[in-house]
Amino acid sequence: MAFIDLSKNEIQAKVVYYGPGRGGKTTNLLYVHQSMSSQVCGKMVTIDTKGDRTLFFDFLPLSIGKVLNMSIRIQLYTVPGQVMYNTTRKLVLRGVDGVVFVADSLKVQKNKNIESLENLIKNLGDEGLSIADVPLVLQYNKRDLMESNIPLLPVAELECDLNDGLNVASFEASAANGTGVYETLREISKRTIKNVIQKVGGQIA
Repeated sequence: MAFIDLSKNEIQAKVVYYGPGRGGKTTNLLYVHQSMSSQVCGKMVTIDTKGDRTLFFDFLPLSIGKVLNMSIRIQLYTVPGQVMYNTTRKLVLRGVDGVVFVADSLKVQKNKNIESLENLIKNLGDEGLSIADVPLVLQYNKRDLMESNIPLLPVAELECDLNDGLNVASFEASAANGTGVYETLREISKRTIKNVIQKVGGQIA
């Protein structure tokens, strides 16, 4: 959950990018980090685990103004997508305030998307959280590959597979060129901050 740093007069919130391996989680954060000014974007920290090119998480603070007379800083993390690293995913999820689920639009990844979402729900449950209680945004990545005649899942099918019952905001995206990246980030930031204010307001008052 959000951390209040009274020494810095700051509320720190944690957003995790979750999803199947090689779906675009890291590409999202790299795009944000590379396109933002160093004045608002902190140093990216990478942890690389042998045997998986996507197995690291990125730490990226974003200063987005004051709430309750305190600065808000959002930390963005990715999790490894491969099943064998579930322990790492659970550790990164600990204390999460918001989640972006990055789905892979490739048709061959249909089952991987569903399995990854089910894994997210289970891991949140192990932390005593319901997915309904955590701000969540879905991103359907790699939509640009349609132009290359690569078989993609229709958005309607992705919605049926992943958003039926959740009914959360979703965005089509191509993280490789930045399409939909900031729209996704703005939405999860807005939802996370609103949720954090409700939780910590009483602690600050």
